[in-house]
Amino acid sequence: MTPRSTERLTIAGPAGKLEIAINAPAGGPRGIALVAHPNPQQGGTLDNKVAQTLAKTFHALGYASVRVNYRGVGASEGSFDEGVGETEDMLAALRYAQSRFAGEATSLGTVLAGFSFGAYVQTRVAKQVQAQRLVLVGPAVSRFAFDSVPEDTVVIHGEEDEVVPLSDVLAWARPQQLPIVVFPGGSHFFHGRLLQLQRVITSVWQSPPAISAAA
Repeated sequence: MTPRSTERLTIAGPAGKLEIAINAPAGGPRGIALVAHPNPQQGGTLDNKVAQTLAKTFHALGYASVRVNYRGVGASEGSFDEGVGETEDMLAALRYAQSRFAGEATSLGTVLAGFSFGAYVQTRVAKQVQAQRLVLVGPAVSRFAFDSVPEDTVVIHGEEDEVVPLSDVLAWARPQQLPIVVFPGGSHFFHGRLLQLQRVITSVWQSPPAISAAA
């Protein structure tokens, strides 16, 4: 599932060395897709299959995909920080990517994609950067204090999520009138549904923009 030509390296991060993985398309990327993995205290790393699927999807769409091992994970230094330090880690990786892919990648924008705890981290990142769009997969809304998100945020959840009940995600989304893409029978880790997850995100990106109804 890992995209081909994955480059792994360490950069300077807020808590020391920060391990990242980059998948850059041939030629100039259309933008940067920053991908956040699930909770490291439950074994989450940038090699998580959903995080890999997100990276693969956006790489295929022409983005430079950047995954980050949060502080204390893999070769990254530091220790778990409940999402606060992890937000700073993601911002550091984004700054590196913006510098490396200076030009069209920064002018065309940044996509913030996250899975589970990573979705929470990305909602925090979104408060500090101008993102083209958020993609939240299996957002852990019952475990972390999620704020509201932009109305064009893509939220995808499994009907039978055993970690974060769908009812909790609907309760979070309802006051925002935020649509949710539900995978019938889907689990938290989208077992057997990763290709479908890729197709759903790709279809959203390839769809024409919605036309606003006249008032």
